[in-house]
Amino acid sequence: MNYQLVVGLEVHAELSTGSKVFCGCPTRFGGEPNSQTCPVCLGLPGVLPVLNKKVVEYAIRAALAMNCEISRHSRFDRKNYYYPDLPKNYQISQNYLPFAYNGHLNISIKGAVKRIDIDNIHLEEDAGKNLHGEDTGLAEDSLVDFNRAGVPLIEIVTRPDMHSLEEVEKFMTNLRDVLLYLGICDCRMEEGSLRFEANISMRPEGESRLGNRVEMKNLNSFKMVLKALEYEMGRQENLLREGKTVQPETMLWDEAKGMTSAMRGKEEAPDYRYFPEPDLVPLVIDPEWLKEIKESLPELPQAREMRLMKEYGIPEYDSAVLTANRPLADFYEETVRLFPNGKMVSNWVMVELLGRLKERNLKIEDSPLRPSHLAEMLTLIKDGLISGKIAKDVFTEMFTSGKGARIVVEEKGWAQISDESQMKEIVEEVIRENPKSVEDFQGGKKKAITFLVGQVMKETRGKANPQLVNKLLREKLQIKSKM
Repeated sequence: MNYQLVVGLEVHAELSTGSKVFCGCPTRFGGEPNSQTCPVCLGLPGVLPVLNKKVVEYAIRAALAMNCEISRHSRFDRKNYYYPDLPKNYQISQNYLPFAYNGHLNISIKGAVKRIDIDNIHLEEDAGKNLHGEDTGLAEDSLVDFNRAGVPLIEIVTRPDMHSLEEVEKFMTNLRDVLLYLGICDCRMEEGSLRFEANISMRPEGESRLGNRVEMKNLNSFKMVLKALEYEMGRQENLLREGKTVQPETMLWDEAKGMTSAMRGKEEAPDYRYFPEPDLVPLVIDPEWLKEIKESLPELPQAREMRLMKEYGIPEYDSAVLTANRPLADFYEETVRLFPNGKMVSNWVMVELLGRLKERNLKIEDSPLRPSHLAEMLTLIKDGLISGKIAKDVFTEMFTSGKGARIVVEEKGWAQISDESQMKEIVEEVIRENPKSVEDFQGGKKKAITFLVGQVMKETRGKANPQLVNKLLREKLQIKSKM
């Protein structure tokens, strides 16, 4: 019997607002422990939360981009549980009436579009962070940093629509790209601003009923999500093949051991005793404000990918790479505007530019080479003023110095030799010095001309116009053949 994987995700995305969701404390990552707190986010007696309007705007932008319906009226609830990093002993969330629901995000698998449904998106506040052992400098003690307490989150809850690791990875990638395009989350998983929980079950192929669900907690990277799911998929399938039952429980991923371990059974799960948050009025969204936000949304990655393919004639692979990052797509389009050859630009951006950025661990926004520089260099190639080989040296110098292409070529003396009379002398000298290659060419070995071209390029230190060299060599060799 074959089994089908069934996965649903719960995604926590921290919103990149300057202040927290219910108070004015900053949300900067990496501050001194407990330096970004106040009585409100510490849950001290007598304080009242005040909802940050920018948080609601960012949340709405995410919901609209994911094709959700927006509730005109929603409300906040208290999720009650005790944990050291939860200062109030409850978390303000939205359980009963989330602000967005019934959305979807499309993914492309092997050329086919698949829709992943989103059950709801709700707003909540983040908890603090527990520090244990080595993180504290005190081997046996644990400490709590409340800087993160009150940082605004949206939780995106999908339906169990994913049936392969490829689909899960594609959904996570598309979701991250959307959040980055919207500018509402920096998605720095190493800082905890994008986190995943996965619900996984297995069922016989063709079966519509869901199997017992296992929840995977605290997955902080795409790689970790996929490794945990792969292991858990194998574990559950082995149990089912042995006629055993998969226990519904919450699991943790042990990165060191490469396996999952039980955290608690579902019957042991805490009763959160949700009830309406009495200190916050219902959230009512003005239709005019909603319209303004909708009209301000940028072109999203999938739409941009399709447009770039159609408008600039580049392959799907190129377009997918270029549109995964909004600043990169902007760089590409600005360069094409200045030098209208979509494929030539994509080749240089994807190979040379991305390669240099990766070597130096730089973002595209930090690149010393600008679209105008690249467009100018490509124009020099097109006009025959530099060769493709020299262009790579020009590119390197531009990236290092931040100078324009023409300045670099002039300063380095890298201009291509395109003067025909000058080139004729060099070609004739190479022919005289290589009679064997001339004889081979005349004897039908057409590849012999490649060696002669190389000798000319060597003689000119790569500055010769290769098209002109080929033309002159063929003319001279054909004359010799007739003599």
